[in-house]
Amino acid sequence: MQVKDCLVSAPGKTILHGEHAVVHGKVALAVSLNLRTYLKLKSSSNDKVCINLPNIDTFHYLVFAHFVTLNKPHWNKLCIDEAQRLDAELVRRLRDFVGVTNGNLNNGNTACLTFLYIYLSVFASGELPALTITVWSELPTGAGLGSSAAYSVCLAAALLCAAGTIPTSLREWDQTARWCQEDLEHINSWAFQGETIIHGNPSGVDNAVGTWGGMLRFLAGKIIPLSRVPLLRILLTNTKVPRSTKALVARVKDKINKFPSIMNPVLDSVDAISYTCEKVLTCEPITGEHYSILEELIDINQHHLNVMGVGHPALDTVCRVTLAKGLHSKLTGAGGGGCGITLLRPETDSSVVQNTMQDLKDCGFDCWETSIGGPGVQQHSPSSVKEEILEILEQY
Repeated sequence: MQVKDCLVSAPGKTILHGEHAVVHGKVALAVSLNLRTYLKLKSSSNDKVCINLPNIDTFHYLVFAHFVTLNKPHWNKLCIDEAQRLDAELVRRLRDFVGVTNGNLNNGNTACLTFLYIYLSVFASGELPALTITVWSELPTGAGLGSSAAYSVCLAAALLCAAGTIPTSLREWDQTARWCQEDLEHINSWAFQGETIIHGNPSGVDNAVGTWGGMLRFLAGKIIPLSRVPLLRILLTNTKVPRSTKALVARVKDKINKFPSIMNPVLDSVDAISYTCEKVLTCEPITGEHYSILEELIDINQHHLNVMGVGHPALDTVCRVTLAKGLHSKLTGAGGGGCGITLLRPETDSSVVQNTMQDLKDCGFDCWETSIGGPGVQQHSPSSVKEEILEILEQY
């Protein structure tokens, strides 16, 4: 089976407001982060399937030849038109095939397992094509920025295109293109399957942001894309302090149980911050006064997160360093380390940005200037991708 080459990308995600509050029935605002994962799919010249993951952990290269050991008649073809449940038997067989049965998967093995699951499921009713898949990401892994979801979204989009389940969205004269709503729903559905393999019980927020981009409201398990959200400049800072999301969620829950009359109003306030932020961001146009409100909301929310017990001295340092330059920051994600975001006004001078980034790097942090609110999964022409990224993808 011959397939057309395909180059796709999907964004990471960050939580603008509502960390931890969503666990308690409050609103979270998740927004796309314009650090992207890129995936190139091309027809292989032999009968093998190759997956190249040059910057996931270390360089990782795996080759899978004929899949006869998986006993094809037992594969379950999952219907993309129905609510999907993970095929646990297929996952078990694939874990045996990959040679990982102890539950301790590294990033490379997890990425490979996810690829095999979606690949075999999407092509279950027909011939298995020989493919070469190369993935490179601007997103740091394990930092709470949706890197696994961006990978799953890219896989789903590229493989569904290769199978002919969804059309190629890119026309001859396009630089980038997106799919229609129905096709995006198919992509999101399969990406959620990938996230389930990787995380076990995902909320669905990360893959939804990677698919649709922009900003999403997440409340009581319902995900609602918001329209007309502006692109906002930010600094993203990775403190490189490891943290356990599970432990931090448990810490917040314990504090609420211990001091309900104190903590429940804090959660209500965070909920109100999310709603106020959403209202501000859907104004047209966004003015300097709106930016002032957003900065105040960032400061208030960061103080609330410290009260909830998910702050960290490294995140306090981020807030202190950026405030010295007149900029406002807060943690994003689980907290306890991890990453912080800093809002940049449109008129913020480049020298201020560069000096702030250098100050943060001098603290031992990684820092990028990027944006939030950009597009979700896209198909690209090669000329629309940065030359350095294209060079990496074309090495294989």
